[in-house]
Amino acid sequence: MKIRRILATAVAVAVTTPAVLLSVTPAFADSAPTAQTQAKPTLEELEKAAAEAQEAYDKALAAKTAAYQVVEDAMSDTAPLTVAANAAKKAADEAGAAKTAADQAVTDAKAALDALPETATEEERTAAETAVTGAEATAATAAADKTAADTKAKEAGDAADDARIAALRAYSVTQKAVTDARDAKTAADDALAKAREEETENQDCVAEPGLSTVLTGVPDSITAGTTTSLKLRVSNRSGKAMDNVLTHAFTHATDTSGLKETDKLLHLQWSTASSPKWHSIGADHLIDAIGPLKAGAHADIKLRLTIDASAPAGNGAAFVSADYTNENGSCGGNPDIAMYDFGVAKAAKPKPGKTGDTEPGKTGTTGTTGTGTTGTGTSGGSNPSAQGTASSNPVTTGGTLASTGSSGTSQLGLLGAAAVALGAAAMFVVRRRRTSSQV
Repeated sequence: MKIRRILATAVAVAVTTPAVLLSVTPAFADSAPTAQTQAKPTLEELEKAAAEAQEAYDKALAAKTAAYQVVEDAMSDTAPLTVAANAAKKAADEAGAAKTAADQAVTDAKAALDALPETATEEERTAAETAVTGAEATAATAAADKTAADTKAKEAGDAADDARIAALRAYSVTQKAVTDARDAKTAADDALAKAREEETENQDCVAEPGLSTVLTGVPDSITAGTTTSLKLRVSNRSGKAMDNVLTHAFTHATDTSGLKETDKLLHLQWSTASSPKWHSIGADHLIDAIGPLKAGAHADIKLRLTIDASAPAGNGAAFVSADYTNENGSCGGNPDIAMYDFGVAKAAKPKPGKTGDTEPGKTGTTGTTGTGTTGTGTSGGSNPSAQGTASSNPVTTGGTLASTGSSGTSQLGLLGAAAVALGAAAMFVVRRRRTSSQV
């Protein structure tokens, strides 16, 4: 019958699923210690194992669905075996009623015979006896028919019950098979995900000079107690789209001796058109404001540098760089850190009655225009006597210092401090993806 064929198929799938899983499991399951260490499965083997586990799970799930439908059909009043059982029961009930009627006819015939008076003729007595004999024969036939009908009804009812029980048992088997297949699939998927993660973590990032950073607006000199507006442009000239671009910015300063650091007196903030609120750049020096950047596109970030009024005269520099990561695990960045140096002028003490001094916290309006190696900057300092040029000094992976217009000693000090602050990972052409994501 159809119901039995479906059950047989469902059970066969459920029973064979563990065998399929056994053939899949060794690729990712922990094996018992052996005399010889088993070779670590390759990524291709794990992908194959995961695909086989998925296929086994899909088959087990389909078998469970089919088995559940069989249960529904077996429990239905329209199931063929149920219909047959109901028909057999009806026939048995009718046979029982016929036997009851026949037995009553025997009783009535005997009562009629016993009720004959002594004056009854021989013909009347013979007729009554014949009626009893006929009723007894009919009752015997009805009893035999009832016995046969009851047997058929029981057999039909048992067949319907057996079908329901078989359907429920088969469904239980498929439920267990689905659970086992799901566990095996989860183990295979986890093993594959872990292998891919390890492969991604071990993937080397590449140098990408096409990802450039240019800082403009850096003046020759910035007076302590003022704020200077800068503009950072990040351009993708690599010829390929980048899924997530991260920018790094850092400032460093010392007094005129070059020995005393004054970094804590410099405060750098960023803002963009999509995020106009000013955000302070933290200790990680990270600006996560660009996101995807198409090939040939650029993104602009506003920066403002505030130097506390208590800062001593000295030298300072701003450093910028950029990295990228892609959803496929590839990553890279420009190995050069662009450096823009400037002087720090001590805040002048205001003289009573004198006007024209720049108010602390505001950008000055006078100064010189400086042209750097990477970009140009217009002086925003308040010291009208500031001289020199703002220069961009790319830091190469080999640590070579480009020529500058300032003292070599102060330049080297600024550069060394920036290298420590930005992290060693930013100084190498090839970086680990995990390291670059933490810079």
